[in-house]
Formats: sequence, C-alpha cells, structure tokens
Amino acid sequence: MDLKLDPSRDDLPLMANTSHILVKHYVLDLNVDFESQIIEGSIVLFFESGNRFEKQSGSTKETCQSESSEACRFRMPEPCHSPGTDTRTFSPKTGYNDFAVCGKGEKDTSGKDGNHDNPEQASGISSSKYCCDTGNHRNEEFLLVLDCCDLSVLKVEEVDVAAVPGIEKFTRSPKLTVVSEELRNQIVHELVTLPADRWREQLDYYAGCSQAPGCGELLFDTDTWSLQIRKTGAHTATDFPHAIRIWYRTKPQGRSVTWTSDQSGRPCVYTMGSPINNRALFPCQEPPVAMSTWQATVRAAASFVVLMSGENSAKPTQLQEGCTSWHYYVTMPMPASTFTIAVGSWTEMKPEICSPKDLAAERSLSPSETDSRYVGICGHVEYPCRFQNPSATTQEIIPHRVFAPLCLQGACRETLLHLIPLCLSAAYSVLGTHPFSRLDILIVPANFPSLGMARPNKEKTGHVSDSGSSVIKHGLNPEKVFMQVHYIKGYFLLRFLAQRLGDETYFASLRKFVHTFHGQLILSQDFLQLLLENIPEEKRLELSVENIFRDWLESSGIPQPLQRERQAGAECGLARQVSAEVEKWIRVNRRPRKRKRREAEEVFEKLLPDQLVLLLEHLLEQKTLTARTLHSLEKTYHLPQQDAEVRHRWCELIVKHKYTKAYKDVERFLQEDQAMGVYLYGELMLGEDARQQQVARRCFELTKEQMDRSSAEVVAEMVL
Repeated sequence: MDLKLDPSRDDLPLMANTSHILVKHYVLDLNVDFESQIIEGSIVLFFESGNRFEKQSGSTKETCQSESSEACRFRMPEPCHSPGTDTRTFSPKTGYNDFAVCGKGEKDTSGKDGNHDNPEQASGISSSKYCCDTGNHRNEEFLLVLDCCDLSVLKVEEVDVAAVPGIEKFTRSPKLTVVSEELRNQIVHELVTLPADRWREQLDYYAGCSQAPGCGELLFDTDTWSLQIRKTGAHTATDFPHAIRIWYRTKPQGRSVTWTSDQSGRPCVYTMGSPINNRALFPCQEPPVAMSTWQATVRAAASFVVLMSGENSAKPTQLQEGCTSWHYYVTMPMPASTFTIAVGSWTEMKPEICSPKDLAAERSLSPSETDSRYVGICGHVEYPCRFQNPSATTQEIIPHRVFAPLCLQGACRETLLHLIPLCLSAAYSVLGTHPFSRLDILIVPANFPSLGMARPNKEKTGHVSDSGSSVIKHGLNPEKVFMQVHYIKGYFLLRFLAQRLGDETYFASLRKFVHTFHGQLILSQDFLQLLLENIPEEKRLELSVENIFRDWLESSGIPQPLQRERQAGAECGLARQVSAEVEKWIRVNRRPRKRKRREAEEVFEKLLPDQLVLLLEHLLEQKTLTARTLHSLEKTYHLPQQDAEVRHRWCELIVKHKYTKAYKDVERFLQEDQAMGVYLYGELMLGEDARQQQVARRCFELTKEQMDRSSAEVVAEMVL
C-alpha cells in the first residue's frame, strides 16, 4: 500500500499489523561508518502471535480512507494472489550494489536478485492490489508488515533457532531429530515467555539465536512506509516464522538519524525525535502497543564512543586494530521509539571527588541483580522490575555517566556534574523509585531538535484498522514540531491542579501514579482519573476528567481557570517586583539623551532568570525602545550570557527595534540554539528589513546542512 503523502501536510501512517503478531525482542548487530554515513548490519526479530493481540473495541474498529467512493476496512495487507517466486541465495556480505529496495517505493527491475522476479509484482506482492476485507483466508498467505522508511533492505531469512546448542531445553524432546516450523516457533515461544528472574539466561539465548544460521529466505517487498514479508505456505501468523533476520543498511538522508558535527567540529551521529521515530534506523513495529525488549552490538572506529538507551554501562571491546564493539540491552519492554543511539568523539566527565552518598548510590544493586521480589504490586507485564527490588526503592541517586565534546568539558565540570545528583535526588523525593537502573547524559550538538522529542499523541490520532495499522494526524507536518500550545497548556494545567489540590495532595498523587502505572502505556485520562480519585470531595470543586478535557485540552484559547490565575499571579511578590522594574525601564526610555544634573540614576534590582523572561516580555509590548535603553538592558543583566529562554527574548527585542549593534547576538542564537531559533527566522523575515533578512539568509546558509530536517524545511520556506 504505497501511500503517496505530502510530508508538509498529511498524516503519518503506522503500518505494522500489531493486532496479529507482536515483536517481543530485537537483536541488532550494526556497523557505523562515518565516511559513507551509513549504519549497516542485521536485526533479528522474535515474535509472538495469537488472538490475545486482537483489539476489537469500538474505538479501533474504524474504517479507512480510500481513493474510491467505497470505504473498506484496513487489515493486514494480504496479496489477492501469490504467484511463485524464484528465490536464489543472497549473501549479505557481498553484492550490496546488485540490489537495494529503496524506502520510497522504487522497485529494482534489473532482475539481479531472486526476490524480485517481476518488475510489476516484486516478490509476488503487489504494492497496490491488496484484498480489502477483514477475514483471514486459508488460501492466502500471511503478510508480516513492519514500519520501515529510508532503508535499503538486502535480505530477509528465517532463523534456525533449533541449531543453537542447548536450545532443546525449550522443547519436550531431549534431542532435536526432526526440526519443523512448529518446533522452531515453540522454541521462540518458550524463550520469549521465560520468567523475569531468568532474564540473563534469556538474553544469552537471544544472542545465540541471533547468530544461528538461516534456514530459508523469505519473500519481501517495500513501499514508502513499510517492509512486507511473507513465507510461501504460511497462511496465518501462527504459521509464520517467529524468528527472522533482516539484513539492511540505512541511508545518509534517512530521517531517523542525524549525521553532523559536535561543538568541537568532530563527526557524530544520533537518533532524533523525528516524526518517523526509528523506522529509518531499523524495521520495527511503531505503534506504542508493540512493547519489546532489545539488545544491540554496535561497532565503530576506536576513536568513537557509542551510547545507547540501555540498562548496562557498556564498555568498549577491542576488535581488530582501530575498531571497538559496544553492547547494550534492556529488560524492560518499551515502544521501539524509545530506542536511542549516539556515536561521537565524546569524553566521559567524572567528578573529581565522590561523596559518601554518591558512592552508596553507585553500590546499590540494579534491578537485575537481586531475586528479592514483592508479590502482586505491579500491573505491567513481567520483567525485572526495580519497584520489586528493596535496594532500588531506596536508591535516591542512580548510577550515571556524563559525556561531553572536547570544547565543553570545562564548562561541564564546573556547572553540570554537581547538579545531576541533586536533580536525581529531587526526582526521587517527588516521584519515588527511579524506573531505570542507570542514566547516561550527553551534551548534544546545537542542531538537536529539542522541541521534537515529545510529539503530542491523543487516544484517537486517526483510523485504526483491525490489523493494528493507524495514522498520526498531521504527523508529517514539519511545522507541528514547533507548535508549543499543547506543551504550554499542559504545563499550566498541571500547575492549576497543584494549586487547587495543594502541594501535599498533588505530589502524593504523582508518586502514587508512578508507582501504580510504571511499565505501562497510559493515557491522559488515566492520570487525571487517578488524581481525582485520591482527593477529598470538597477539594474537587466541579473538577472531573470530562470537564478538564473540555476546558483545557479540547478548547482553543486560554482556559478560564488560567485567566483567573494570570490575574492572581500579577499580585505575587516576584511578579510585582518585575512590574516595578518594568516601570523603571519605561522611565529610562522616556528620558531625553541629556538629563538634568539633579535627576537620580535608576537603581535596578537583581532578577531571577524567570523574572528576566517576564521583564523582557513586558518590554516587548512597548512600541519603541531606544538604542540607549537596549544597551543599558544588555549591560545591566548581562543578557548575552543568560540562558536560552532569556536570550531568545533579548533577540526578539533586538529584531523588533533593529538594534544593529547586537545583531551578533541574533546570529549566535540562530547557530547555537537552532531548535528555538526557528521563531527568530520568522521575525527577521516578516519585518521586511533588508539587513535583517540578510542576517537570516546568511545564518541559514551556514547551518542548513546540519540543521534538523523539520527545522530546515520550515526555515527554507521563510527565507527562500
């Protein structure tokens, strides 16, 4: 189903048929090549199938949009007919140039690879002629659909898990004499359902299976948004191989990773919070319901550090000269979108002196190193949970590592290292047990798309099919990344609830929420329902989940409670102090250049960063500010040295009043704070001032090659 979407306005499809089959574990084996800007290797997927994955609630039985006037139900896209295909042996180690199925719907018509015997019907699977009903017919073959984009898939094969030494322990037979598809699938089922206290054994067998030989190539095809795989004779998800290996490579322009340079000018690559998540890094199941574990081995040149969102503090293993290998894993099932990787020439920043408290925290056991368990307190699927580990529940500061580029090591050591334990301890005091056993912190490059890491997601983002495929509304619109209204309203909703309920009640509810729902997928209404259930009736004052959704999340404009809060906030001490300072600056701005001798100088108070933001926002409402006033503002508060929020408002003042002497501050912001700088490009262009437009175009030319793709698309429309 090759959906021709306009990425500037259309929806993002989630194609994986998760209702029929679910990935339970990924094993990645990858090589990172900075010269070609390609990550290549293999991924092994372990599946579970069964009717328990069927989602038949009213909200998921929606019909799909069709180009014809008739509406039909999406289901797993099975071919209407399946002609035989000649499958020849293909070695993933050679022949990369012979065949590459591109992630944009192109078809290889050279006939060099056996998986494509017909240019119009590659692999016997038509990309546009899928049967359109909801049944599962015995005369049709099951089609596995994975979310995939911007990848070159080289080969797909079934894995012979029965060939792994010792694997017979997962079968009823002491010796594996006759190996069948049913037996292999039984082995995978026993492996993925091992109890949590056997997690290490499970990971070892996953690794062994991932290195097992193939036992038959599988037919596959790709379109713009998916990888489709089938096996001749497998008519249902139960019959389909439950362990498959995919050989593939990424593309330099793939939208899930960014190849760039760090602040020291050294090459690096990292996963980004892009609209398409990780589907251009590895074939996966994107819908959040597809919770899985993973382990990954990543090789790179010895000068690079490989960081991943794993539970272990990986160390490099020396391979051949000039190459190292890094291995990470997770035992907590999570959506594939949470998988992250960053590779660069970073240095680990270690504190010079560890306090006794820090050392105690480092010695605390990880959740995977204890068998002490509390029974019946978790609502998630079974995994080695920290909430069942007595040591973890008292661990205020989890082990953590900090990595930074060469030029920022001094600033990191002076400013950041001592703050992290305080932040971790504060998070523990508010929310309780840390859900993860460790943390890696990386100082990311300037082009990191910080506003795109938490794309909003409502319960009904679009039509959900019987197979589990769906869409995220407006998910491909690059401008949506920069629309902050939902973040701002959500922030003020939480503040409103805290003030209405009182800090003690509110934070107690937050702690209970984390304890109750950790390890699970949760909707906004689940959080609100728990919050309201745990407060006295007299404090609710007409609060309900329905009212909150109506007033805060589904209505445009500023909610009435927030308007009342703004009026009340203007009376608080910190805000009154800012108002007094604003009046002083207005008086300074009105004074003539030559003042009377007896006129006293204004004395300005020291303000907190949040107060500075409010001060500058008030001054932005002034029609005119003189260059003399702007110069005094800069010197009084050292504005170029403040945080990004303050500097952003300062740049807005510079642009509004055409303060040419400070254009260098605008140029610096556009280059060093690229995600936030998008708004400034608009301000520079809208004023129709030739010099300001020149600043915008010059900065864009300097940064566009390294800029986040969504940011670059939005800015290009402004300046070109």
